Amino acid sequence: MEQWTTSSGYHVHHVLKGRGNAYLVSAGEHHLLVDTGMKSSFRRLGQTLNGLLPKNKTLDFLVLTHTHYDHCQNAARIQGKENCQVVLGQAESTYAQKGYAPLPRGTSLMPRLLTGIGNLMGKGAFGYAPFEPDIVIDDDYDLMGGLANVRLITTPGHSPGSISLLVDDEVAVVGDAAFGIFRNTIFPPFADNTHRLIQSWIKLLETPCHTFLPGHGGPISREMLEKEYHRHSKK
Repeated sequence: MEQWTTSSGYHVHHVLKGRGNAYLVSAGEHHLLVDTGMKSSFRRLGQTLNGLLPKNKTLDFLVLTHTHYDHCQNAARIQGKENCQVVLGQAESTYAQKGYAPLPRGTSLMPRLLTGIGNLMGKGAFGYAPFEPDIVIDDDYDLMGGLANVRLITTPGHSPGSISLLVDDEVAVVGDAAFGIFRNTIFPPFADNTHRLIQSWIKLLETPCHTFLPGHGGPISREMLEKEYHRHSKK
């Protein structure tokens, strides 16, 4: 299992990979989960968390980078099991309450076709159990208490209410603001607003973070994000 440790001792564990990533951020006895993956991964995710969380300890927060099905199909179950506070972007709250977020637009021809077919299939194929967020943010937000070195920032583009999580201003968990699947690009194949996406890349680059953890694929270096920003900002 991959793990990143910041200078002040925060640990970021890569607890779920495959169709979608999930990360556990730990600071002493305090823990938060970022995204939950699909319902088919619930058992695997639960087993991994049980192995990492101290006995009789539960999550403080569940942070959702956005509310597409592959990131939050287990959110309602985790909220009930862990009794944690669910945090998401304001523009995502209605989707959470409905249990369905439309798929984002494709950024090239084939993804556009896939999105069109997917949205015709609708909630029956890409829905999830509805849940009620506890904290809804529409601006940058600092977590308090034992996770005070965690900061949330709005990074829309892939979806209207996408957010990213900064740990110690060293490691950023960015959801689908970037993809770590492809060899030569981090540009998402799906995004509702590519202009806002590039603006979110600027916002991420304005932080001191050196490692960016995406919702799909492997870690992205600052150098790669800078290179991709300069390439796509000229289009």
